[in-house]
Amino acid sequence: MGWIGIANHSEGRFDAEGLGRRSAARGADPATPLTGHAEAGTILIDTYLSPDARPQTLLSFQRAASGDGMLALKVVPTGGIVLIDAQAGDVRHAALNHDLDGRSEQVRVRYSWRAGAEGSLTLKHLSSGRIRRAPVAPGHAVALEDLRMLTRFPAHRVMDPDVSFIAVSDAVEPIGAMPGLTAATPIATPRGPVPVARLRRGDTVLTAEGEVVPILRMISQTVPARGSLRPVRLRAPFFGLQRDIVIGPHQRLVIGGSQVEYMFGTEAVLVPARHLVNGSSAYHAKGPDLVTYHHMLLPEHQAIVAAGCPVESLYIGRLRRNRAALEASPLAGLDASRLPEHARPIWPVLKPFEARTLAMQRAA
Repeated sequence: MGWIGIANHSEGRFDAEGLGRRSAARGADPATPLTGHAEAGTILIDTYLSPDARPQTLLSFQRAASGDGMLALKVVPTGGIVLIDAQAGDVRHAALNHDLDGRSEQVRVRYSWRAGAEGSLTLKHLSSGRIRRAPVAPGHAVALEDLRMLTRFPAHRVMDPDVSFIAVSDAVEPIGAMPGLTAATPIATPRGPVPVARLRRGDTVLTAEGEVVPILRMISQTVPARGSLRPVRLRAPFFGLQRDIVIGPHQRLVIGGSQVEYMFGTEAVLVPARHLVNGSSAYHAKGPDLVTYHHMLLPEHQAIVAAGCPVESLYIGRLRRNRAALEASPLAGLDASRLPEHARPIWPVLKPFEARTLAMQRAA
């Protein structure tokens, strides 16, 4: 199914049938406890890690519907993230290093489980794109009532102040190679602009250089529209846009010009949309709890054109060489031998401080 719960420090929503799938009346929380279990699932935490090695309880809650037990995800002073998952006397542990060297970083932490199969604890550094993984011993299904209590009732959980939001899914959600264009984003093709959600494998698109290239694969992914995943609205005529578009904060624009060449010694650079947010030419979009992002995989990593603005096609690096990473990604199930390799991004990717400096210079 997908995402069934979302919460921040002040409010939360839960719907066992899926967020946004029922009317407001039907989606109201039942007065009686839920029955049933999530045989598989994901708990996502969007947060900043403390730069001063302060211990953080990212999330902790006591199980109410499945007997004695608790679940906690904590940051320890030694530089690691620890998972403790206890249920009916059965305790599972997992740990991984966050490798931040004293720097404050925005990250996404995920705990995914599947009853009777190995789970995983993952950490994604948003600025570098690095992903750390640790296996978790095969676990049990999680009671839906526990997940409802976790998201709907703040008194039943502990959540560090640096956490932006938490979200719960009843599926093992993919990580890595994330698409970044909303459905209506018009993409230049030989037959004119086409909304990205209507493109299919085998269709052709135009690159920023005017080449006609085939689409190897279309992918989509639904995620919470909050925190580091909240969409960004880019306003025309900025960035060469012919109309406003809404894209993912991680989607990278191709920005060139004499200023870029002077500052960075290259014809163009890649800049994530989140670094362009300034309240005028780019700002965070408002909308429902969830957003579905789409993108296209091309034979090479190239610049395509979205409403007149050059943006990058889906970049997968050498994903096909890492079977575990491929199976955890939105491209899971595809034949690795049929996937391309993107040795390096088409243009240099600016570091966060470089992107902010460029954005300020262009706004001056």
